[in-house]
Amino acid sequence: MKLLPLLICAAVTATGSAGVLANTLEKVAASGKITLAYRESSVPFSYLDGPAKPIGFSVDVANAVADAVRKQLKKPDIQVEWQAVTSQNRMPLVMNGTVDLECGSTTNNSARGKDVAFAINHFYTGTRLLVKKSSGIKDYADLAGKNVSTTTGTTNLQVLRKYSTEKNLNFNLQFGKDHADSFLLVESDRALAFGMDDILLYGLKANAKNPADFEVVGESLQVEPYACMLRKDDPAFKQLVDGVIGGMMKSGEFEKLYTKWFLQPIPPKNLPLGLPMSPQLKDNLKALSDKPAT
Repeated sequence: MKLLPLLICAAVTATGSAGVLANTLEKVAASGKITLAYRESSVPFSYLDGPAKPIGFSVDVANAVADAVRKQLKKPDIQVEWQAVTSQNRMPLVMNGTVDLECGSTTNNSARGKDVAFAINHFYTGTRLLVKKSSGIKDYADLAGKNVSTTTGTTNLQVLRKYSTEKNLNFNLQFGKDHADSFLLVESDRALAFGMDDILLYGLKANAKNPADFEVVGESLQVEPYACMLRKDDPAFKQLVDGVIGGMMKSGEFEKLYTKWFLQPIPPKNLPLGLPMSPQLKDNLKALSDKPAT
């Protein structure tokens, strides 16, 4: 496994003679490698367990896709290269060919669907708040005029800004470059709450220095699906990715994977998140839908 350096403005090497981005499977066959994205702190989906070891629910899904690519191309020696991405650069790196597949904690919505494609939805979540128990914050109204952190490049930023305006709460939004940075703003008392997808908040809480100091509060402002992201107009690769995820859902392997990462103890502290599967996700094990949020 090779970890690639961050290449925000990487040149597009996966181009055909006419300068058009190549079919992903053709690109992988020609290069002998598939480049998968990972996040550094999207627990339990995609995060680092040590300096050079991406792990998580979505990492396992991405590795299953890589195995399917090897099988379909009949090239068992195809190598996986891992590329770190952030909320801000994940879409450009997929679009320009640097990354072949991004399975992390990315919301599948209609706006993003104009530029990238999404596989079958594999999780459903909503924006809530992570706070210190000692803060006394129990809901959004308690944060009127106060500092609220969120992560740059996420849909949560837009959701929080819209809610703040509609309810005349005047949040003073503070921005972290990644989820760990946004959490640090709360941990260091520079913000009273971190607004983000609830599952990511539970993951950060479980891995905090003192998990008992924090709690997730507030109603869920919206329900949105997560899905693996790939380039548009590549039906062969989308069919393969959907086949892997759909096959796992039909066989029961997906539920085993869910239990592993959401119900059982996970690294680095070997604590369980204890989050049962949502009704929306249970429904999608049968529907196999890639329907986006609006």
